[in-house]
Amino acid sequence: MTSTLTPEQRGAAPVPTPPQGNPVGRALRYLRSQLSQTGLFLALIVIVLFFQITTGGVTLQPDNVSNLINQNSYILILAVGMVMVIIAGHIDLSVGSVVAFVGAVAGVMITRMGIPWPVAIVLCLVLGAVVGAWQGFWIAYFGIPAFIVTLAGMLLFRGLAQVVLGGTQISPFPDGFRAIGSGFLPAFGTTGYEPLTMILGALASIAIVITQLRQRSIRRKYDLEDEPLVWFLVKLVFTVGLVLLVTVLLASYNGTPIVLLILGALVVVYTLVMGRTVFGRHIYAIGGNLAAAQLSGVKTKRTTFLLFVNMGVIAALGGLVFTAQLNLASPVNGNGFELDAISAVFIGGAAVTGGIGTVPGAIIGGLIIGILNNGMSILNVGIDVQQVIKGLVLLAAVAFDIYNKRRSGGR
Repeated sequence: MTSTLTPEQRGAAPVPTPPQGNPVGRALRYLRSQLSQTGLFLALIVIVLFFQITTGGVTLQPDNVSNLINQNSYILILAVGMVMVIIAGHIDLSVGSVVAFVGAVAGVMITRMGIPWPVAIVLCLVLGAVVGAWQGFWIAYFGIPAFIVTLAGMLLFRGLAQVVLGGTQISPFPDGFRAIGSGFLPAFGTTGYEPLTMILGALASIAIVITQLRQRSIRRKYDLEDEPLVWFLVKLVFTVGLVLLVTVLLASYNGTPIVLLILGALVVVYTLVMGRTVFGRHIYAIGGNLAAAQLSGVKTKRTTFLLFVNMGVIAALGGLVFTAQLNLASPVNGNGFELDAISAVFIGGAAVTGGIGTVPGAIIGGLIIGILNNGMSILNVGIDVQQVIKGLVLLAAVAFDIYNKRRSGGR
């Protein structure tokens, strides 16, 4: 017969029950345990509010928000590829030069050779894949560190951009090509809020809510959910509210920038790749522990090679967007872009040692850099001071990452 005696009645030590606490207390404890992620959201909010106040409300004006998206789109595009490279424990210093090289080739194809711009775009993306394959071969199969290979690529492709252009600049480009970097979706209606933008914003908000609820349900089904409901709801409301705010601001101006659709597609696709595919899990495994990944059967060389092919394609896309926005192909295009992309990734929470990072985090890091640039420009802060501030922000982000690791190790 089964005994119904309690542990105390049997003389055993009572089984401790975890303290329940109130929902707000559990949420605060969770926030402390997830300090790096919560700190990123709070930093973005604080920076936006700071510049909104100091610029007299200019930061969140519709025209400025639209310009902010267009002017930082190429950095955000590069950050999507760069975060994958850094998660794998590598780095790519050549992306700025690839931007210039691909832009130069696009200029020659479209304006001098008469190739239709849609065909030129496809050819340039293929060229980006070839560039990535060139660098990926030396890194993956020849064993040269990515730092050295991409440093050589930074010099090589900058020089090739000058060779292709012959020391000149190419401008202007066709209106269809320019729309990629600075155009908008067709507007419907002449007064009030642009309806197509409002519809897209509403659909994006609904998709976010459904996706987050579905993911939480799956985690709860397998007893993997440790995020308090209070924080989950706060984060969901904040995310949807931010999307709707940007939607309203864009709809009251010129509508949806075309480059925002390109960027949104990249974020969705690569978030799924990194979170739900074998390729994405292999990238995390390589960055977390290369030897363990090899022993587990991960084809590390093949994965690394494909990773840099992908980076080449994304760098080519960034080059096309920047060239279209600037309406100019120049050998000096892309100067310093690699530093902005790398900074965005680290500010967005990626670990210096690899194995940690997310695509949305890199986007938030890029937005922080973009808002800093935009806000300081509005306030007429000198370029020298801007560089100092961005350097300090990057140093603080890396120091914060190291602090969190030590803190976790101590626990």
